[in-house]
Formats: sequence, structure tokens, C-alpha cells
Amino acid sequence: MWGLHSPLSLPSFPLSSQGNKGGVGIRFKLHNTSICLVNAHLAAHAEECERRNQDFRDISARMLFGQLESGLPALTIAKHDVVLWLGDLNYRLEEQDVERVKKLVEARDFRTLQQHDQLKRQMEAKAVFEGFTEGEITFQPTYKYNPGCNDWDTSEKCRVPAWCDRILFKGRSVSQLSYRSHPALKISDHKPVSACFDVGVKVVDEELYRQVFEDIVRSLDKMENDSIPSVTLSKREFFFRDVKYMQLQVETFSIRNGPVPCQFAFINKPDEESYCKQWLTANPSKGFLLPDSEVMVELELFVNKSTAPALNSGEDRLEDILVLHLDRGKDYFLSVLGNYLPSCFGTSLHALTFMREPIQEMSPDTIRELSLRPLKSTDSETFWDEKPLDIPKELWMMVDHLYRHASQQEDLFQQPGLRSEFEQIRDCLDTGLIDMLVGSNHSVAEALLLFLESLPEPVICSNLYDNCLECADSYILSTQVVSTLPRCHRNVFSYLMAFLRELLRHSAKNHLDVNILASLFGGLLLRPPPGHPKPGIAEKRQAQQFIRQFLLREGVTL
Repeated sequence: MWGLHSPLSLPSFPLSSQGNKGGVGIRFKLHNTSICLVNAHLAAHAEECERRNQDFRDISARMLFGQLESGLPALTIAKHDVVLWLGDLNYRLEEQDVERVKKLVEARDFRTLQQHDQLKRQMEAKAVFEGFTEGEITFQPTYKYNPGCNDWDTSEKCRVPAWCDRILFKGRSVSQLSYRSHPALKISDHKPVSACFDVGVKVVDEELYRQVFEDIVRSLDKMENDSIPSVTLSKREFFFRDVKYMQLQVETFSIRNGPVPCQFAFINKPDEESYCKQWLTANPSKGFLLPDSEVMVELELFVNKSTAPALNSGEDRLEDILVLHLDRGKDYFLSVLGNYLPSCFGTSLHALTFMREPIQEMSPDTIRELSLRPLKSTDSETFWDEKPLDIPKELWMMVDHLYRHASQQEDLFQQPGLRSEFEQIRDCLDTGLIDMLVGSNHSVAEALLLFLESLPEPVICSNLYDNCLECADSYILSTQVVSTLPRCHRNVFSYLMAFLRELLRHSAKNHLDVNILASLFGGLLLRPPPGHPKPGIAEKRQAQQFIRQFLLREGVTL
């Protein structure tokens, strides 16, 4: 998520719907040194090492800090001079039994134990926390204890002790002075850790800086009068091949400056609000070049739920012209083209019910015709020789997979899937090359949530949003509203409610309850129309109550 445009930015990045896994970051600038602190709670359980690695990668890539100056790109965690990363990272000891660990701890033979530490092994393999350092561990494992005392876990699970709570650091001018745990604190099953650091800070002498800058400007005045800025671009035409939904592609080029210092920026074209289309970003989008210096620019293309519908329907294409402007110099034009592979993600329910073949086997004209056809068109069902499907086959495949394999899956919809598995699921739905979905139950569940989130028109049509909120406490009135939905939307709503009620029958195993499902699906199935103010807490609760009514009532079963 984005941080605030202030000297102190506080973005958070939840990894589960309950907010018990994820990370929160804070950044600040001390003189001319940027410092970022990240507190993270990664996936639990000894066997989930790769998921912890994925959690780290997700937080690193998607936690963004806004900058004070508008127009500047957001900063990632890695874009700071100093990074301190701490929290319950949950890495465990591998291949160790409880009694052996306790004996080694009693003998304070920590080095032997650390040879089996998952985090150290993953860092040595450069799979995670690359470039980070951790000080020497001279304290006993911080997990798991009986709360209120210093006794190891005596519960039925009897967890193997491990150093779950860690502090790592990264930066050229950082040295660790101390690293310790605090066994005197007994309110949790963890023992907190702390560290003290010596951080070198860059300080600019503003007066000297101004004098040097003025001297440079004066010495370059004559040169500027004799010539105008000019640059050489290593590339001006870019083609992004086979772009897919939520799969980043990057092209790079260099800007090589001539003998005159210059400022460059990508500028808006006439009658346009941004220098590029929503699916494209240039980084950096502006900057300053000294004589004969060079900067690398990345063009990032990423199609998300906001931009996919227009690309699927053909209303938009991967075509754009970027204008690179030099202050007191000329403009350079860059051509950006690409081909987008249409996806069921970002395609309407109405259009998908008429597609008996995978979407990437349909012709662009057919997809466009279906996507742009009015939802309540009187001849919509006679447009094809064949009768439309009751629900989209892609939705059926995901729900059917979860119904068959994940009804008793613990924490379903509350743990994120793996990005690589989502991409396989998306390709399977869009191409039909594989009959069965691949990936974990959590990845299929996340794909289902992303599918519902990406719908151009939500399952409960947005024009009925206010009506649904008004009758959120009346099941009879709510069913009347649902009965006015277009056929395909009504079918999908009934199908999903039946599926969610089936999950509730296994709540003892999957730990789901009515409130969790209403909270998860309320905002996905019932969304306000475009231009509507962002829903407040009261509106969100009404939307959840609307869904909750149907979860508590028996209806058609799967």
C-alpha cells in the first residue's frame, strides 16, 4: 500500500485478511540519510519456510512509501540507505527434536543449533534477505514458552524451541553494538529481542553546497549560451510481447547526456492528465543530468483490475507515445506497443457465460462484441446459437476445486497463495490447455477472490448498491433485490452463497465462520457505483450484514 506524502510514511501490507500476518514500515530522513524500519510477522509453522520467503518478497516488492514532492515515484524498502527489519519472522530449526534442542540450549551450544536455523540457511542460499546482516546470536531461542513464566512450551503441540524473533540490518554505515533477548518479559509465548546500532549519517553543509552549486552554474553559463541541452537515447521503440494480467514486464533504456547539464521529464500530451497510460510507468520519470552522465530508465507495464476490462474488450490497446522533454531543449518521442493476452480476469460475467471456449481461443471481435453488449439487452441470449452457460466456466472450475479439495482446509481465504501458482491458474483458465487447476488450495482461493475483485460489474450490480444497504436487516427485502439481478449475476450469487454455506458446515476444520466470510465477500460482491464516496465503516458493516443474511439461510446446495 502507499504511504502518506509526508516526512514520515507508514504503509502497511497485510498478508492475510485477519491482519495477523504482514508488515508495517516507517521511513524518515535524518539529514541526507534515508532510514527505513520494517516490522513483519511472517507465516507460521516449521514446514512453511518457502511461504515465509514469499512473504518477505511480497512485502519488499509491494510496500511503497510516497514522497513529499508530487510526481516522484514511490520508494520501495530497498531504496533506502539503511534498512532495519525486525519482528516475528517465524523461521524455525530444521531436523531437530525437542529434547535435543533443550539439551543444547542448556549447554549454551548455540552455534550447533544455528547450523539448523532456517533463516541462516535461506540467507546463505541467497533465497531471502539478500544483502542483510544479522549480529551474532548469544541468547537462547525466543519461542515457544508458557506465557507468564520462562518454562518451555508444555502444551499438546510441544513446539521445538527456535529463534523466531529476529533483527536484521542493511546499509554501508551501520554497525551493531548489542543484540539480546529479554527473558524477564513473560506476557507472551515469545521473548522479545532488541538491538542497538551505530548508524553513520550523511550531513550536507548547506552553505558550502550553495556556494559550490553557484560556482558550477556560473562556470556553465557560457557553455549553456553556446549550446542547448541534448541527449542520446539507447532506444526509442519498445514492444511488450504477450502481456498477461498481473504479470509485470520491464523494458530499459539509457539517457546519455551531452556537454550541457540538463533537466529531463516525461510530460503530458495535450488534453491528457498523465504522461502515460495507467498500465505504464517510467522510473525515474524526471531527473537532472550532469555533462556526459547517463541514467537508466525502466518502463514498467503492469495490467491490473483497473486497466484489464478495457484491454479485454478492445476499448484500449497497448499503445502509447511518451514525450521526453528537456528543459530549454527539445522533445524526444518514444513509441510503446505491445500485445495483451485477454483474460477472464477483468471480463464481465455476462460475456463469460457466452464463452464456451477459453477466452484466448475467442476472436478479438467476438470478445469485443460480448464485452460491449448491454447487460440487459433483450436479444442477448439469442446472440449465439447456443444457450448461455448458467455461470462462467472459469468461476465453476475454481469453486468446484475448492469444494472438492478445500472444504476442510484450515484458514481458507485467510492465507495468501503463491504468485507463481496464481499465474499457472490464470493461464489454465484463459487457455484451457490443462483440464485441472494446479497449485495449493490457498492459491486457488486467492485466485477466486482476485477474479471477483476484477469484475467490471460486481456480482450484485452497482446500481443496486444503495438498495442492498437499505434492506440489510430484512432477508425478505434482500431476496427481492437479488431477484431483480440479471440472470447470470443472480445465478453466480446463488452459487457462491451455496458454496460458502457448504464451507460453514466444516467450520470446525477450516476455522471459518459467518463473520469472516461476510467480511471477506461483502466488499467483493457488493461494491458502490463509480463516483460514489469511499465506503466508511458503517457502510462496510451494512454490506457485510447483507451477505450475512444469505449465509445464515439454507438455499440451493452445490
